[in-house]
Amino acid sequence: MFLIGMMGAGKSTIGRLLARQLAFEFVDADREIEARSGVSIPTIFEVEGEEGFRRRESAILDELTQRRGLVIATGGGAVLREDNRSNLRSRGLVIYLQASADEIARRTSHDKSRPLLQTADPRARIVALLAQRAAFYAETAHLTFHSSMASPKKLVRRILESPEVQSLRAGS
Repeated sequence: MFLIGMMGAGKSTIGRLLARQLAFEFVDADREIEARSGVSIPTIFEVEGEEGFRRRESAILDELTQRRGLVIATGGGAVLREDNRSNLRSRGLVIYLQASADEIARRTSHDKSRPLLQTADPRARIVALLAQRAAFYAETAHLTFHSSMASPKKLVRRILESPEVQSLRAGS
């Protein structure tokens, strides 16, 4: 099961709860990149640029999406590469956690570890990123849930009750 969506949409929070309920392992792809590289994502962006980070992200996702019994929280920009979209969609159930620009801005307002938001107007950057990525999220997702509509536990319950997740559980 793979969670996609913008930074601050709740992928890590929801992913951990889903993994616990499904008795799956939870992996945050961004944390995995940091663990394997030994440096923070902002450092990777600083040294290698966004393109260098995206190469690392694609390699990790290619590996992780081939494993079973995982809930993976992807980075917000994982859908920018066609091979990532294809691998995610064909190798598991993709859930898009959708959130508004205002909600994302609120959730990320004090987080200095987001290189793409280190700008004079983070909300405007969020709006631009949403515009750039919205079609990719929709194209990749099997299911879409609005992450700001319910508490994390209620949202997880709604996800687990969906027919697609029910069939996944029956097949595992």
